Amino acid sequence: MSQRESPDYDVVIVGAGFSGIYLLHKLRDAGFNVLLVDAAAQPGGIWYWNCYPGARVDSQVPLYEYSIPEVWKSWAWSERFPGWEELRAYFRHVCDTLDLWPMMRMGSGVKGAHYEKETKQWRLQLDSDKTVSTRFLLPALGFASKPYVPNFPGLEDFEGQWFHTARWPQQGVDLSGRKVALIGTGASGVQVAQEAAKSASKLTLFQRTPILALPMQQKKLSAEDQERDKKGYAAIFETRKQTSGGFECQSLDVSALEVDEKARTAHFEDLWQQGGLRFWYHNFADLLTNREANRHAYDFWRDKVRARIADPNLAEKLAPSEPPHPFGTKRPSLEQGYYEIFAQDNVALVDLKATPIIRIGPHAIATEDGEMECDLIVFATGFDAGRGGLIDMNIRGTNSLSLSHAWEDRVRAYLGMAVSGFPNMLFAYGPLSPSGFSNGPTSAEIQGDWICDFLVWMRENGVDLFEADPAAETGWTEMVAQAGAMTLFPEADSWYMGANIPGKARQLINFPSVSGYVARCEDVANVGYRGFVIDKPTSKEHLTK
Repeated sequence: MSQRESPDYDVVIVGAGFSGIYLLHKLRDAGFNVLLVDAAAQPGGIWYWNCYPGARVDSQVPLYEYSIPEVWKSWAWSERFPGWEELRAYFRHVCDTLDLWPMMRMGSGVKGAHYEKETKQWRLQLDSDKTVSTRFLLPALGFASKPYVPNFPGLEDFEGQWFHTARWPQQGVDLSGRKVALIGTGASGVQVAQEAAKSASKLTLFQRTPILALPMQQKKLSAEDQERDKKGYAAIFETRKQTSGGFECQSLDVSALEVDEKARTAHFEDLWQQGGLRFWYHNFADLLTNREANRHAYDFWRDKVRARIADPNLAEKLAPSEPPHPFGTKRPSLEQGYYEIFAQDNVALVDLKATPIIRIGPHAIATEDGEMECDLIVFATGFDAGRGGLIDMNIRGTNSLSLSHAWEDRVRAYLGMAVSGFPNMLFAYGPLSPSGFSNGPTSAEIQGDWICDFLVWMRENGVDLFEADPAAETGWTEMVAQAGAMTLFPEADSWYMGANIPGKARQLINFPSVSGYVARCEDVANVGYRGFVIDKPTSKEHLTK
């Protein structure tokens, strides 16, 4: 391709979740020639792939939706915490309402993306073996797009079925009468367990670390009630950008140690009854920075859960006397009767720290304490969070530098969006941005607005190339690490720290404050996009107007 040939598109977005769809909407309206591609058959991102039994979101309505008026004014939810089917329907509603389908190519995964320095363009190879070229590449894969399955000896010999929760068959799997082995007790593990316990002949949960789950307090929603509540939606959507977690409120200004036990317990109880993640994000100011304050929260949680478990030995495994890690340093899951299922005759718990898995046989999982027969294994073992999906996209920047090589020692990214050596590429909802610490749609809109404004600024100023400055990239990466070091997060072996993947560098992979992130990104924009190396073209040819 000669240097003067125009690319097929100004922008190609990869991913049809909250970030990708929002970027498509904003950039189309800003006049860019834009294409969105996704390997999934339908939009929804994680809600296409996560269709396992019980899959539902942990952020309540109306927080977990777009702030776009024409979308929310014409939509009503059936539950406070919607399930995957309803979330898929919501994404179809969004694409219908905003007329986005003509710019979307679903069922088109990306096998590779290569930056051509001589043309200042990205060339993408799709699953169909077709290629497209673009000025700007915007991966919006989410932080949980690459499932992780531990390398258990003998898995290839297993004669039953096995699935990771994030690659569940679209046609579903009937759990009735099955002997189900469930490995992992994070959010998806809890949700699968609650459903499998209803119909499986035997459900065996393999727990490495007890999940510190919170009560969901699910409830049905009427269209009439939502219509009344919509009068306050605009204010809620504005407020969520100003909080640390992208929710409708944030932690208190007071320390857990500055109030007496009665007041502290009363606040804990109020959050508990409200349900959802509020016990995590609306608790005392020092919950995640002070061990003594954190221990008060853990003890309250422990006593609440133990009151629901009759067997003291089981109670110690599910809600230990001593915390397995500081409360909240692993993202809490929401449960609906999870702790009660262990009283059922068809449910058993295996403590993997006491009796590790030795191997998987044709019809059973063998531990140091014996064999557990099964005909279905469910891996609820999480993701290579932050980097995994981006690395798998086989992205190669200047001089064919691969992203996997650039991140060989640790993840680096300026503003949690740009990587040195990868010009004209910005990823959304990825590592070193708020992503995993944030309510998803909030983060998607904040980054989407910023990216759109940046590309418009480039167009108006005749700029056709940007790249993260290496020093700015290093500074941002170290700043996130320093912020994490001021908290209790490094004390947990969590995916927040990359500790769930063997060989992965240990680092905090999320920026710890949405409102703080907004302020820093706005500051960068206000001073001419400091931290980026900007290159103006020698000719008048640049972006679509």
